[in-house]
Amino acid sequence: MSTAYLPPVEYFYFLLKARKVYIEQYETYPKQTYRNRCEIYSEKGKMSLSLPVIKPGGNHTKTKDVKIFNGGRWYISHWRAIETAYLGSPFFLYYRDELEPFFTGQHDNLLRFNLSLLDTICKIIGIEPSIELTRSFIKDIENMIDLRFSISPKKSSLLKRFPPYLQVFQERHGFIPDLSIIDVLFNLGPDTVDYLESLEG
Repeated sequence: MSTAYLPPVEYFYFLLKARKVYIEQYETYPKQTYRNRCEIYSEKGKMSLSLPVIKPGGNHTKTKDVKIFNGGRWYISHWRAIETAYLGSPFFLYYRDELEPFFTGQHDNLLRFNLSLLDTICKIIGIEPSIELTRSFIKDIENMIDLRFSISPKKSSLLKRFPPYLQVFQERHGFIPDLSIIDVLFNLGPDTVDYLESLEG
């Protein structure tokens, strides 16, 4: 799998189902993916939040070397957007103290930031996936499911069905499936893992 910033629901489905997950770190970093982007449910509907990044090696930069650009203080606008979107959700106040510290501009490496955030979310949900980083880049992988480029904001979900649950702005825009995992977490709280287990691959 690729690294991901506040990954979508389907990402966590595969984390839950896999015996072991390898997160790619030696790929040439691609643009416009969940590696530095997430999608939340705002009052205007689906909203994308993108982390600004710096590629020290230009277009040949490996994912492990990608830096977060904190100069524009993206973390303030991201947290404000998340707070505005989910303050009315049932469980935002329960989990905000565990997530807000990630939005301080103290992180400079994208991969390490994503992994730390992922670890925190997994602990909140109550899952313990076995995760390792790749040791080299292998283009054609055998004997494993390769999802590095399959879970993407540009592609349809790999899952067949997302059971609807109540979302904050559902009356305005209807149910929007497969948003960032925080959408499920803030709306369903302790039932998040049950929701993930109800999904169909």
